Amino acid sequence: MSEIIIQGGRRLEGTVRVQGAKNSVLPVLAATILHPGQTVLRGCPHLSDVEASIRILRHLGCSAQWEGEELVVDTSSMDRWDVPDHLMREMRSSVIFLGAILARLGWAEMSYPGGCELGPRPIDLHLATLRRLGAVIREEGGGLRCEAHHMAGREIALSLPSVGATENAILAACGAEGETVIVNAAREPEIEDLQTYLRAIGCAVRGAGSSTVCVEGRRETHDAVHTIMPDRIAAATYLAAVAAAGGEVELENVDCRHLSTVTAALHEAGCQVEGGEGRACLRSRERLRAIGTVRTAAYPGFPTDAQALLMAAMLRARGSTMFVENIFANRYRHVDELRRMGADISVAGRVAVVTGVPRLYGAELRCTDLRGGAAMLVAGLSAEGVTRVGDIHHIRRGYEDPVRDLRALGADIRLET
Repeated sequence: MSEIIIQGGRRLEGTVRVQGAKNSVLPVLAATILHPGQTVLRGCPHLSDVEASIRILRHLGCSAQWEGEELVVDTSSMDRWDVPDHLMREMRSSVIFLGAILARLGWAEMSYPGGCELGPRPIDLHLATLRRLGAVIREEGGGLRCEAHHMAGREIALSLPSVGATENAILAACGAEGETVIVNAAREPEIEDLQTYLRAIGCAVRGAGSSTVCVEGRRETHDAVHTIMPDRIAAATYLAAVAAAGGEVELENVDCRHLSTVTAALHEAGCQVEGGEGRACLRSRERLRAIGTVRTAAYPGFPTDAQALLMAAMLRARGSTMFVENIFANRYRHVDELRRMGADISVAGRVAVVTGVPRLYGAELRCTDLRGGAAMLVAGLSAEGVTRVGDIHHIRRGYEDPVRDLRALGADIRLET
């Protein structure tokens, strides 16, 4: 068992480079299946979820090897269409392989995915989009048996702008005959990055970043090199950390357009935020102040993945801040752990009210999920005394090395096994 141990109370100063985006690299790894050849991924973060995707690719008969900081994937030898239960359970986004496998081979078998328990996240919408394209899907024995030898382009109107369903629809549509139009598509930047990769290998996809995405299927593909976009949630984590602990930090490898709702909230709380080409700088020189209601929403609204991070930054702010979680039902599981540090947080359904306290105190905490665990690191940096954070396998799903990055900014933090 490993723990992250933090001695709080130190201001953060310096520069850190933000990793490649977890929520971009996972669908791109699934998309490599569409091209029976080689893809070189640059800026690919070393995450446990990435390793889980690599294990799925290797099980399918593909090659995936690290060469320095690049990940080289070759799917030319792919000879399987099944993903076993133990690999599916490692992460929720494993379901994204379904559309890609169907597009490549016309068959797919897998169980239901695992991942963080953030409340109901049914894959019904994923399955409905694939059926709309002509896939025949049977749900039996806790698994999925899918056949799609004659997929044809259609208009797919999503009932809600689900990121995963949008990505699955795009990947499956690349193997369908004719044009597919996806209406009410999710608009997240990571979908734009997926489009960039698909275009690089020769697929005809346009409209990502808007609510309508068009895919012209059955295009000839070729080898490509692709650089993964910066991780906007990792960037938000480090901005929240310096807001909470105080100091001045510059982030490299960021796109400030993707952080606008987060930086606006931190600016309202009293931080000075500046952005430039590929960089962002935040200064926090005094105790934060409460801000207006924070409501999570699909992009370009405030990201649900940053809700716990901003909440951790506001624990010592003057006044009360209300959070309304509109995406996931169980996204306040970190609250009980933060209360162990002396935080004043009340929760009623999807609403949480944070009333700032003068001091937080170090405590022994357990990660509840990926972003909740990161929030505990943020809170620990501004607390008095020692904070010990356990069950950090959740954090490793989405952060390459937060201990390294925070130490580079002057934090007294270490990993203890």
